Amino acid sequence: MSADHYTYRVTWSPEDGEHVGLCAEFPSLSWLAGTPDAALKGIRRIVAQCVEDMRQSGEDIPQPLAEKHYSGQFRVRIPPEVHRSLATQAAEQGVSLNRLASAKLAA
Repeated sequence: MSADHYTYRVTWSPEDGEHVGLCAEFPSLSWLAGTPDAALKGIRRIVAQCVEDMRQSGEDIPQPLAEKHYSGQFRVRIPPEVHRSLATQAAEQGVSLNRLASAKLAA
C-alpha cells in the first residue's frame, strides 16, 4: 500500500497563521508549514512514516478512501416529523423519497 493513495488536503489555519496539511485516513496527524506546498510535503512524509511504523509493528493500516468499495447505500435515522415532512415534499414533487433525499444530500 502506497501512502500516495491517501486523501490529502491543505487548508489555512487562522489560529496558527500557517497552512496545515491533513490526511482524511489519519485524522490525528497534521503538518503546519508556511506554504501550501510545504504543508502537503510534510503531511505526506509523516503519513508515509506512520504507515511504515504500522507495517513494522504489524498493526492494521487504514485502507485509502479511494480504494474502498461504496455500495451507494447507507441508513440514516431521522425524527418522525422530519420523515413526514420529507415524504410530503417528495409526494408534492412527484418523486420518490429516495430521489428527494439524494438530491438534498447532493446539493
